[in-house]
Amino acid sequence: MPRRPRICPAGMPQHVIQRGNNRQICFQDLADRAAYAMYLSRYQRKFGVDIHAWVFMTNHTHLLVTPGTDDALSAFMKSVGQSYAQYYNGKYERSGTLWEGRFKSCMVDTEQYFLQCQRYIELNPVKAGLVDYPGDHQWSSYNCHAYGMRSKLHTPHPCYLNYQPDPDKRFISYRSFIASPTPEGMDDEIHYAAISGKPLGSEEFQERVRAKYWEA
Repeated sequence: MPRRPRICPAGMPQHVIQRGNNRQICFQDLADRAAYAMYLSRYQRKFGVDIHAWVFMTNHTHLLVTPGTDDALSAFMKSVGQSYAQYYNGKYERSGTLWEGRFKSCMVDTEQYFLQCQRYIELNPVKAGLVDYPGDHQWSSYNCHAYGMRSKLHTPHPCYLNYQPDPDKRFISYRSFIASPTPEGMDDEIHYAAISGKPLGSEEFQERVRAKYWEA
């Protein structure tokens, strides 16, 4: 079955996954992750992409972003991927492809699924057995949302800001949300949507997306 056409409309949140080729390691030390974060920061400003959530694993990354224009996300990811690959190949005296083809992405429904997707991203290190507590993984957005840590990468989404208007209460509520059980089947739904390009959201949201972008 052919992959769905990539649709990245302005103002629509996207869950993005970028993997190392053949699942090879693409971050070997803290300096590598810092370099990748630097490229994200540089190109998010250049192309007008808001980054709401992120996590850097050993062989892949997750981002939750909103592009400012219809072509911003592709240009952003291409620039980040190429710049980091050049850095990595030069540092480790290697050549060839670092990333697995094109990045994976899907549109995210802000009505019901945005915070679920954000939680999925920030719990990746826990589910992978890297840490017991999400705040112990330095390279994610969890501490921004749970404790108010500042980051140049971070643009909090209205779904998060509206979760609880008072910041201190929001941090407490968000930590409780992350610690609460994930709805059954939600992780599989989020993973499948990103890999397949299918919109992540309610049936109504998916119908709207199909009607507007794929059946027009």
